[in-house]
Amino acid sequence: MNELYYTYYESPIGLLKIGGTEHYIAELTFVDNKEQIAHGEPGISDVIHQCTEQLIEFFQGRRKVFNIPVHQDGTEFQKRVWNELLEISYGKTISYLDLAKRLGDPKVIRAAASTNGKNKIAIIVPCHRVIGSDKTLVGYSGGLWRKKWLLQHEFRITHGVQTLF
Repeated sequence: MNELYYTYYESPIGLLKIGGTEHYIAELTFVDNKEQIAHGEPGISDVIHQCTEQLIEFFQGRRKVFNIPVHQDGTEFQKRVWNELLEISYGKTISYLDLAKRLGDPKVIRAAASTNGKNKIAIIVPCHRVIGSDKTLVGYSGGLWRKKWLLQHEFRITHGVQTLF
């Protein structure tokens, strides 16, 4: 069993908990209340330190691609969904239907959307880049205001435009 480490990073969109091992990131979640803060001693592995540095670069607009190892436990289908999310380019969005089609079956749209919502590695596994078929912002466990902020940030860096939504 790998030892688990975690730390916190105060980002422009709130406090983030970064968790993982010395080999990969397993959690990047938003902390909205004090009860979510873990008790005990936090620790930093090289991968968590690297993740924090890459997040700083991302929020500064200097990083578009994360190159740190990630791992989430899940079914084979869930892993396929999360891997497909990693293929969505910075500054781009796709619909939940597009995601299902990329998985090979438009009928899995609900399962793909549900799995998208179970993603435990926000920002790096960019579930915020999946929007409604009608181009509206729907479903984001970190809150729609964060989804909007992330998409506008990426769009502005990519296109030099201030607003997307």
